[in-house]
Amino acid sequence: MTAPQRLQGLDALKGLACVLIVWHHLAFYGPMSDVVHGFAPGLMDWLYDYGRMAVQLFLVVGGFLAAASLAPKGTAVFESAGPLILRRYARLVKPYLVALVASVLVAALVRPWFDHASVSAAPTLFQLLAHVFLLQDLLGQESLSAGVWYVAMDLQLYAVAVLVFAASRRLRASMAVSAGAMAVLLIALLSLLVFNRQPAFDITALYFFGAYALGMLAFWASREAGARRGFWLSAIAVLGMLALALDFRGRLVVAVVTALVLVWLSGARQDAWPLRWLRQRRLQQLGRISYSVFLIHFPVCLLVNAVVSHFWPTQLAVNALGMLLAFVLSLLAGQALYRWVESVPLRFAPRKLSA
Repeated sequence: MTAPQRLQGLDALKGLACVLIVWHHLAFYGPMSDVVHGFAPGLMDWLYDYGRMAVQLFLVVGGFLAAASLAPKGTAVFESAGPLILRRYARLVKPYLVALVASVLVAALVRPWFDHASVSAAPTLFQLLAHVFLLQDLLGQESLSAGVWYVAMDLQLYAVAVLVFAASRRLRASMAVSAGAMAVLLIALLSLLVFNRQPAFDITALYFFGAYALGMLAFWASREAGARRGFWLSAIAVLGMLALALDFRGRLVVAVVTALVLVWLSGARQDAWPLRWLRQRRLQQLGRISYSVFLIHFPVCLLVNAVVSHFWPTQLAVNALGMLLAFVLSLLAGQALYRWVESVPLRFAPRKLSA
């Protein structure tokens, strides 16, 4: 979506989700959180168990934006799938590779004196190449940084969406719904009812496509009126209820609620207080840099954890302040990564058909 068309509040939601992910990893990896846990066990346990569910918001928003750019009416508006997927890869890996190098260097720096499970072993050449091409999980390679699985999944999901719309472009529509949109509904149903319930599939797009598709349905619902809007809202509700009735998953509740919130935001009054709050400049800025923060926060947190654990291994106040410092430094590092790497325009762009 272009800047004027971008859904108001979307960046703020991404920023809030990013904050939760950073704090989840701070609670998950320790050892600062191990010290703080004794003082605030409820908070640390909540961040540990539920903070990661914010990833569902990124998945739904990813699907929402994919539908906006690939098939705003359910039918492909691009000419060729290959250049689009290549462009997506380039956009993802540009800041990702910088953050990956930072993770490898920080791990090498602290490895001799920080004996902790969060420090990865020195990478092999094959492991590095697997990460460069976002194949580390499919090839069974240990991740070199937290969250790199999501980057690979984003590319897989986008590629599936592109290929589905490209393949269905020439097929006839059914019941005024495009073949591409019907294919998205079918794959989403299989994902939510079958693949998302099998942990073995969590390294593939099939596991996460249900949440991604909910974002697509939310976009189509937000751009329609009357019966067609009702159809897409009903599709979101039916998919969610069927999946939850079969196997209740908290993460799926978050995905369904996010999809409905995106639809609501599209039609909300400009003076509605949630929208006014989400339009705060700092929240919107946080959302813009959220991907860079997501990428770079792990090496930052690892370094702070190592220093604090080495010099003040048991002091509660220092470890609590260390967690706060790691969070603030992650935001600053993410802002720098966004400014100097992520926001630099790519030099090529695939052609699109007229919508």
